[in-house]
Amino acid sequence: MSTPAAGAAILTPRRSSRFVAWVRAWRAGLVPFDEVPDAVAGNEEHLVADSPGTWTDVPLREALPALAKLSPDEIRLVLPAPGDPRGLPGPGDFAGAALLAGEAVVAGGLGLIPQVREHISGSGDIFETVLWRVYPLPADAPAASLTLPGAAEAEAELAAALADTTAALTRLDVAQWRPELAGALAALRRPDGTTDLPPGFDPRARRLFARAAVLDRVLALAGHAAPGGAINNYEAQQRDAALRPLTTACRQALVAACNAPLRP
Repeated sequence: MSTPAAGAAILTPRRSSRFVAWVRAWRAGLVPFDEVPDAVAGNEEHLVADSPGTWTDVPLREALPALAKLSPDEIRLVLPAPGDPRGLPGPGDFAGAALLAGEAVVAGGLGLIPQVREHISGSGDIFETVLWRVYPLPADAPAASLTLPGAAEAEAELAAALADTTAALTRLDVAQWRPELAGALAALRRPDGTTDLPPGFDPRARRLFARAAVLDRVLALAGHAAPGGAINNYEAQQRDAALRPLTTACRQALVAACNAPLRP
C-alpha cells in the first residue's frame, strides 16, 4: 500500500538533478530546448540570478541559452557534503555555497546553486520560488574528481547500503517513531520504473535514478526529528549513524545516474 511518505518521495527529486539531466539531454540534441525549462521547473517558478549578460533576475528560459555552447560532458551534478567535497572545482565562493546547499550544477565555467525562497500571499497562502544563483568558476579550476563511481559501481554500493541500513532501522524499531517510513522503505524494494530522466539515458542509469530519487526523500524524512519527541538524543545518534552510509551511497548514485554517458 502506498504511503504519503513514499508518494512524496517519488514526486520530488532534487532540483539540481533535474537541471543536469535535462540540460545535458538538450545539449546532446536529444530533446528540444522548448521542453527543458518546464521539465526543470515542474510546477515551480524558477528564476536565475547573476546569469552572464543580465542585470537582474531572469526566468530560467531566458538564462539557459548561456549554456548553449557546452557539450553534455561539461554539465555535471555535484552533491557535496561536509567532509566529502568530491566533484567541486576547488575552494572558493561556489564551493562554500554548494557545501551549504548540498547540491549544485557545474556547467563549463559556471556554477549554479538553487535557493528555495518562501513567500506568503495576500490571502496567507505559502508558496515557494526557486532562484538559481550563478557563480563564475576560476579558469584554472581543477577538473572533477576521477574517484566518483560509475553507474554500475554506484548501483552495487546503493543496494548493499540499503540492505544494511534497512536491517539497522528495523533493529532500532524505526516504525515506532516514524511509522510512515515502513511504507516508504518498502516502496524501494519494488520501484515502478518511473523516472524524470529525459531520453538518452540507458536503462541502468534510469533504474539507478528512480531508486535513488525515492531514497533521497526517504532519508530526508528519516533525518528529521520524530514528531512529539518520540526518540531521545541517544536514539537520534543511533539513527544518524545507521543512515550515514546509505546517505553517502544515495548521493553517489544520483550523481552517477545524472552524469552517465548519453546515447541517441
